[in-house]
Amino acid sequence: MGDPTSRRNQTRNRLRAQLRKKRESLADQFDFKIYIAFVFKEKKKKSALFEVAEVVPVMTNNYEENILRGVRDSSYSLESSIELLQKDVVQLHAPRYQSMRRDVIGCTQEMDFILWPRNDIEKIVCLLFSRWKGANDEPFRPVQAKFEFHHGDYEKQCLHALSRKDKAGMVMNNPTQSVFLFMDRQHLQTPKTKATVFKLCSLCLYLPQDQLTCWDVGDIEDHLRPYMPD
Repeated sequence: MGDPTSRRNQTRNRLRAQLRKKRESLADQFDFKIYIAFVFKEKKKKSALFEVAEVVPVMTNNYEENILRGVRDSSYSLESSIELLQKDVVQLHAPRYQSMRRDVIGCTQEMDFILWPRNDIEKIVCLLFSRWKGANDEPFRPVQAKFEFHHGDYEKQCLHALSRKDKAGMVMNNPTQSVFLFMDRQHLQTPKTKATVFKLCSLCLYLPQDQLTCWDVGDIEDHLRPYMPD
């Protein structure tokens, strides 16, 4: 048997591990739906709306390395990143989606959306809905949180990334650090020029754990109506 101090420390560590496990399993108590709208500057042009095929919730900061890399690259401040890493947040990962256009509904694909260089997009809007797992008779309800990424904010990061020599994928975040875009840099060769483009290949929403049960009024149809294609 160890000394009393050692036993106390072991008990405390076990309790902390149990509490951490409970926190990490909270997101597993929900089903999620995410819709992504690429809103165009031309108001007469309908948004490009997609439904995420599968939402993968993660309660741990598996992307700590990516976040801190953003600090080293001056994408955002160390202080805000430390605050983000210390929060109890749910990461909602969205690697695949399908268009909501009536002529292509049901065609699921990997994310592959060119975001830059182009000037016709005003912002990216993500709409999050949830319900308790197993409550299949209940409708999904809108989570009371705002997820937007404006063109000017990710364009700055794209321009900054152009000056870097590494060719690996990169992570870009909006100012409130609620939306993270996983971008792929590609080179397009034309007969006259060679252009660099940044494609969205995955997306992650960050939601504070205490907002998991903060629902807004209305249903999916109500909240999608402004973005629905004809």
